[in-house]
Amino acid sequence: MFADVADIYIRSGKGGDGHVSFRRELFVAAGGPDGGDGGKGGDLIFEVDEGLNTLNDFRHVRKYCAKDGEPGGKKRCHGANGADMVVKVPEGTIIKDKESGKVIADMSHDNKRQIVLRGGRGGKGNMNYATPTMQAPKYAQPGQAARELTVTLELKVIADVGLVGFPNVGKSTFLSRVTNAKPKIANYHFTTLNPNLGVVDLEGADGFVIADIPGLIEGAADGIGLGHEFLKHIERTKVIIHMVDAASVEGRDPIEDIKVINEELANYNPELLKRPQVIAANKCDVFYGTEEETVITLMKEEFEPQGIKVFPISAVSGKGVKELLYYVKEQLDSIETEPVVFEQEFFPEELEVTDEPFTVEKTEDGVFVVEGPRIEKMLGYTNLDSEKGFDFFQKFLKNNDILTRLEELGIEDGDTVRMYGLEFDYYK
Repeated sequence: MFADVADIYIRSGKGGDGHVSFRRELFVAAGGPDGGDGGKGGDLIFEVDEGLNTLNDFRHVRKYCAKDGEPGGKKRCHGANGADMVVKVPEGTIIKDKESGKVIADMSHDNKRQIVLRGGRGGKGNMNYATPTMQAPKYAQPGQAARELTVTLELKVIADVGLVGFPNVGKSTFLSRVTNAKPKIANYHFTTLNPNLGVVDLEGADGFVIADIPGLIEGAADGIGLGHEFLKHIERTKVIIHMVDAASVEGRDPIEDIKVINEELANYNPELLKRPQVIAANKCDVFYGTEEETVITLMKEEFEPQGIKVFPISAVSGKGVKELLYYVKEQLDSIETEPVVFEQEFFPEELEVTDEPFTVEKTEDGVFVVEGPRIEKMLGYTNLDSEKGFDFFQKFLKNNDILTRLEELGIEDGDTVRMYGLEFDYYK
């Protein structure tokens, strides 16, 4: 089963917590804080694997997590860093945030490896918070939280040329003749259920990659008949070959077929119609008498004034195939070689969280003490004598869950709260 879309959960590693400890050795009366720092959490990395061409593996494993950093230890010991998680994907995979649908990364061309979620920073041990006024800090910085996302992986094949057409017009036969691809060939609709890629080798010229985009039907742009799953693969192609059943073996009108397919391409992405197109009028080996001349003439009168050249071919006998391929190569050479790359729209690093430490404790005499760098900084830039400043101070206590912690310790109206020499009476 070919799979070109998958939803997976990804998570970077949490940073290890800083450690709270004090040096306790014989003959050392007050050794001071010696709690070590926590280790960094592992990164969540996506990497292109040239040996993959589907997203099948993600049907079975849908959760990918980097390792957490180890907490710090006493005697200034640093916690070990968490191991990275490397997720292998085929080239051409787009990584999107599932909730917003925005692009996080395009794993194609020069972008072979990208860190999507960075591991959390390790927390600082209490040895880092000793000051002349706070020589025995009882708090340490917690490790930075892990970042997590549910992402959609979407494979858009990378080919120079896209081969499109209704089912049973001979695309698979054509691809098997001109490339090294070995598609399954049979006479029923939706013979091809996954894009087949093949390399066209031309004598005296560089080759190119061609993709057989599965048979389209009217309404494909609206998702009918697996349309969206197939149309996405044509977005990276530079030239489009329309293959039609010129002999109308199944009673189809080749001119109308081309118009319908172009309409579907326009409905899906109007930019697709700006790319060079060529028509391969297939099955010319089954015409009788002057039928071929009449049909091909009508097609040329309809499309060549629009700059779309018509080539009568037979994918079975090889008639006209060489001329078609060299014309396609000329078109490729005349196009700017700027690759189609999907720009990043979603930035996971914006999922940062504040993690400066603080402690809330109740002393033996019933006073509630709140300490920590976050509290100290807030008091340093807040004017508590002004109404606005005091309002900001109260919001700070609420938004950082300090009031919740006080309530959990059993604070009651009239109790005293102490913060770095400042004392307040608590009233709910």
